[in-house]
Amino acid sequence: MHSDPPPSLEKRYARIGVVLIAPTVLVFCAVILYPLISAIYLSLFSIYTPTLAGEWVGVDNYTALLASGDFWNAALNTLIWTVGTLMLQLVFGVAMALLLNQSIVFQSLARSLVLFPYFLSTVVAVLVWRWLFNDLYGILNHVLLIAGLIDAPVNWLGQMPNAMISIILVGAWKYFPFVVIVVLARLQSIPEQLYEAATIDGAGPFQRFTDITLPQLRDVLVVVVLLRAIWDFKEFDLIYLMTGGGPARATQTLSLLVYEEAFRLNRMGMASTYAVAMMLVLLGFTLVYLRQTNRLEEG
Repeated sequence: MHSDPPPSLEKRYARIGVVLIAPTVLVFCAVILYPLISAIYLSLFSIYTPTLAGEWVGVDNYTALLASGDFWNAALNTLIWTVGTLMLQLVFGVAMALLLNQSIVFQSLARSLVLFPYFLSTVVAVLVWRWLFNDLYGILNHVLLIAGLIDAPVNWLGQMPNAMISIILVGAWKYFPFVVIVVLARLQSIPEQLYEAATIDGAGPFQRFTDITLPQLRDVLVVVVLLRAIWDFKEFDLIYLMTGGGPARATQTLSLLVYEEAFRLNRMGMASTYAVAMMLVLLGFTLVYLRQTNRLEEG
């Protein structure tokens, strides 16, 4: 009898590769694929959250979603929040990165302090900001009253448009360090010879920024905008802790609406429908992001 020949080295490596990647695939299926399929499945039912009992309704939940004033209000609030906080993050982030890229006193300390908001716990940050914004004993109203800029305390979180402006400012403060990190890394890779040549040609600081710095940052900024748009669009904890979606749903975003439907109104099926709608929007952002990153790698 002849024994089977030993497997080739290529096949052995392939088997080892399958074994090594299997845990990652299992984790992916458990934390991403299964919840995704479950959300789509649940969105086709009318389900009572505590018991998960319900009945098949097909696309009725999606029809109700399109006709829901709460959905469109939350979608508009999400858009305002995302665009507002993203614009401030870009402006403050790029400006701070340009400053930290210069030779300044205590440069290392300044760079460390800039990162502080990003690494600070959201709960702690919100508690501090709610104290600052408090209409009765908040330090912000106190300073404005002493400066004579206001005649009476301002209700920053309990009325519009103050509430939306407040959470946008806090969101920008919390997340702009990410923009600083990415932009500063790109700034340090720009050849200094480009600026020296532009200076010899008589270009001023603003012209050097528009002709050299900004074009060099363009691709990085596109990726930053797409990433931060995805993360800001699905933001939950900061907004929930700051205003809870109030006053009168004026700051309720889609993430908060999903939470309300699932755990306050106990309508898990409708909550899953809202979640699927959010997923479709985020999928669009993700496809654009992947296309942009592939273009950068090919370029």
